[in-house]
Amino acid sequence: MLYEEAINLIKNSKTLVAFTGAGISAESGIPTFRGKNGIWSKYDPQILDIDYFKNYPKESWEKIKEIFYDYMRDVKPNDAHKFLAFLEDKDILKATITQNIDGLHQAAGSKNVIEFHGTTKSVVCLGCRKRYPSNDINLSDLPPICPKCGSVLKPDFVFFKEPIPSDAYRQSYEYMQKADLLLIIGTTGEIMPASEFPYICKGKVIEINPESSKYTETKTDIFLHEYAGIASKKLWEYF
Repeated sequence: MLYEEAINLIKNSKTLVAFTGAGISAESGIPTFRGKNGIWSKYDPQILDIDYFKNYPKESWEKIKEIFYDYMRDVKPNDAHKFLAFLEDKDILKATITQNIDGLHQAAGSKNVIEFHGTTKSVVCLGCRKRYPSNDINLSDLPPICPKCGSVLKPDFVFFKEPIPSDAYRQSYEYMQKADLLLIIGTTGEIMPASEFPYICKGKVIEINPESSKYTETKTDIFLHEYAGIASKKLWEYF
């Protein structure tokens, strides 16, 4: 049985690393960006273009607030997030590399989380580069302004045309190199450069996805064809 094979690999791994994408948070009510009902089917992607943001910060912030701060404010971690936190607590999972910006891994209890694309939980000043917790910033008057220097504040996640944070890139590369087992959850492998990281891993790969991905035929050893929360709950039952 695939689940038994997967759990044996998980229990016997020395350096398990998780790699997660939008699919792991979909069951918490956060829509993916792409696809039929994705965010980009309702909003213009240019709101997350860094050049557009700098030229039209108010217009960008109005949509960003609606998507990332109003709609997502009350979302909670699901069983997949909680399962990864459980594995980390048992010292089985060494790190979670996520493409998500929602902070749900930390909300579930995970501590060693590498946020490859940044986070909604903080904002950064385009002028002095000072960071502030998002909850400390008043978003009723847009765009929010840095209390220190008066420049526009930007959500602390990667916009189009911005580079990946160097620390996140380096740490992800190092963990992928060390991993003897990689657990891919909820990512189809379409977004560069994150999509290339699983190919760095020399260990076995377990993939959890409701549909096949870029990795299924090229990299995956065990494919659990299921939604993240459902598959994680089944795996959890073996502990």
